[in-house]
Amino acid sequence: MNDHYPFVNESLPYAYNAMEPFIDEATMHLHHDKHLQTYIDNLNQALSKYPHFQSWTLTQLIFNTPSLPEDIRTAVHNNGGGVFNHRLYFSILMNPAPQHPTGALAETMQIEYGSYQAFQNQMKTAALSIFGSGYAWLVVNAAGQLRIITTANQDTPLTMGLCPLLNLDVWEHAYYLKYHNLRTDYIDNWFRIINWDQADDAYRQCLRMLLP
Repeated sequence: MNDHYPFVNESLPYAYNAMEPFIDEATMHLHHDKHLQTYIDNLNQALSKYPHFQSWTLTQLIFNTPSLPEDIRTAVHNNGGGVFNHRLYFSILMNPAPQHPTGALAETMQIEYGSYQAFQNQMKTAALSIFGSGYAWLVVNAAGQLRIITTANQDTPLTMGLCPLLNLDVWEHAYYLKYHNLRTDYIDNWFRIINWDQADDAYRQCLRMLLP
């Protein structure tokens, strides 16, 4: 994956209509080709004035935003987060998809939440609690535990010391063309297109990174 300046909007790993009927083709075009592209363009524009930071990876930029020159700090925070968050969101979608978590992640989820349905309920509640724009996340904390959190706008869990497994984008541009104001329906259908095998791989990687 292209991971440093100049950042490039790589093609989706599936057709634009691949998530039908759960996410419509028009939304995928708009979300990927317009919204994500804008974040990439703005991030490149901010970094174009500072060759010293052009070799930094996306995660380095996000982790070290407070040390960047003041005139690009906000732009890198907002747009770097937008690139990271959208890339994860698109990568975790799959249709048809496993209808339940798999592997080690499934086992841990059973222990920590009691059931997949209980996890779904908590994730949905978190997503619906977001006022305005943001994301609900399933992350791993420093102790190796699963946690559901929310972030506003294009903030990321990385700066909180958390390792993300998947995210649910509840900015209106992610669902409004199809679902209008029915965020609940969008969330319910999102659960039907999660690539749980990939989430399990991410979980194992997080454990290797976080735990001694």
